[in-house]
Amino acid sequence: MKGAKMSNEEEYVESPPENIDEDSTQESNELDNIESLKQKIKELEDQYLRTHADFENVKKRLEREKSQALEYAHEKILKDILPIADTLEKALESAKLVESGEKIAEGIKLTIDNLHKVFKNHGMEVIDTDNEFDPNLHDAIMHANHPDKEDGQIAQVLQKGYKYKERTLRPAMVSVVKNS
Repeated sequence: MKGAKMSNEEEYVESPPENIDEDSTQESNELDNIESLKQKIKELEDQYLRTHADFENVKKRLEREKSQALEYAHEKILKDILPIADTLEKALESAKLVESGEKIAEGIKLTIDNLHKVFKNHGMEVIDTDNEFDPNLHDAIMHANHPDKEDGQIAQVLQKGYKYKERTLRPAMVSVVKNS
């Protein structure tokens, strides 16, 4: 009913629609739905940003690992060359014992020097054995008495050790002074 007749002279007054409550409830539901969708969008944007940041971090880590792998790519071949250097050094020691071996010894010495230059050009160097024993750089094979040196110092080098950049390729095999 749109209006009610009060008296003959009065006009019809329009009564409010009966579905106002339904409209406001529907509008309220739609507003709640919009807020819910806005919240979902915000959550998805946040999730996207975190996922993108994770992706960037993984990308940076992989670049670092790749760079490090390239930096140490020569490590295996240098390890393979080490026995050659050892053999040449032993040949040098043997040649010095023979009187007629002076020229042989000189040739071997030059070869070893050239090999060490190549090593150095590629970032490899002989591990220092003039100081105290360092378990990160030296393998103690045995203990020895040495009256001129203090305990913990290197008495003798049995096999040279080598470093490639900051990594130990092969520790030096040494005997360590233990006087007591």
